[in-house]
Amino acid sequence: MDFSHGAETQALIQKLNAFMDEHVYPAEPVLAQQLAEGPKWTTRPIVEELKATARERGLWNLFCELPNLTYAPLAEISGRSPNLAPEAMNCSAPDTGNMEVLAQFGTDEQKERWLKPLLDGRIRSAFCMTEPDVASSDATNISTSITRDGDDYVINGRKWWSSGAMNPNCAIFIVMGKTDPGAERHRQQSMILVPRDTPGVTVVRPLRVFGDVDEAHGGHAEVLFEDVRVPAENIIAGEGEGFAIAQARLGPGRIHHCMRLIGMAERALDLMIGRSRERVAFGKPLAAQGVVADWIAGSRVRIEQARLLVLKTAWLMDTVGNKGAHTEIQAIKIATPAMAEWVIDKAIQVHGGGGVSQDFPLARLWAAARTLRLADGPDEVHKMSLAKRELNRER
Repeated sequence: MDFSHGAETQALIQKLNAFMDEHVYPAEPVLAQQLAEGPKWTTRPIVEELKATARERGLWNLFCELPNLTYAPLAEISGRSPNLAPEAMNCSAPDTGNMEVLAQFGTDEQKERWLKPLLDGRIRSAFCMTEPDVASSDATNISTSITRDGDDYVINGRKWWSSGAMNPNCAIFIVMGKTDPGAERHRQQSMILVPRDTPGVTVVRPLRVFGDVDEAHGGHAEVLFEDVRVPAENIIAGEGEGFAIAQARLGPGRIHHCMRLIGMAERALDLMIGRSRERVAFGKPLAAQGVVADWIAGSRVRIEQARLLVLKTAWLMDTVGNKGAHTEIQAIKIATPAMAEWVIDKAIQVHGGGGVSQDFPLARLWAAARTLRLADGPDEVHKMSLAKRELNRER
């Protein structure tokens, strides 16, 4: 395994760092002001400006144009400003996963109608899988019904945590539901494309994450589907393929989250170091306090460990495919959010009251890291699956 960066990767890293320094970091207070001023849920003007600049600089759709090992350091850099950089580069969830689903499983017509405008950044999308009435950590529990009726399918059910769905520019939902409850357990589910403006679709409310509606990312919505009728050609890859599509979608999504989490942890460490140097308590800088020095050293060790595991996973995905990297994908999904949560928590502690305020990005970074211990599968499910693989592995 060789994780060194070639000339192309080095050039992209340099280009992206310049974009972050010259445009993204200065835009963070501008975004905060524009979010406060409204109108609610819309993509703010500063984001559209950054999107145009990113395209001009060749920093657009990198998630689908580059191997995972090349994309890893770039996603990490973008994760240092998670509210701005990923969307500015058209590399933000859930659109990346939805684009990959359409690219891998969509028909030519589906790609023309939905994939092209997503790749062009003209629309947003949502992934409607999780439900409030069942334990959605087991995807086979999904109860939303997708029933064939002549040339149409009729959808009934309630979803929540549909990220991005509050944004009016979110034009298409990928909905997972059951087409055949009597089929084999992993063949009951299907995925179908539902345009937002279809009669019977109601975006009920935004869900708060630790008290925050997460407006910068388009919110996380509860969505109700009542006798929603769409053409049969909106089904993705055919009936019974929903569970397999979900697994194919979530692998790349998980590693992208972990790449960005490393960037979040790096930024938190930078802020921790800066704060510990400038603040004095009990006659000496915080950096000279033994416990703070221990946190700084521990943060560096944890970040490097997680980065190496993520890079190994990226290398495996590029060389043997997502299935061959299944164990490592689960491992990084367990380890990286916990690492980032720990590092950000220590940075918050060093910042004192400022750490939990809006004056620093740490509170939002911590909420993102903590949330990712649930999103795309909770820790416990990944640990259970990983343990099962280890127990069944020949030794």
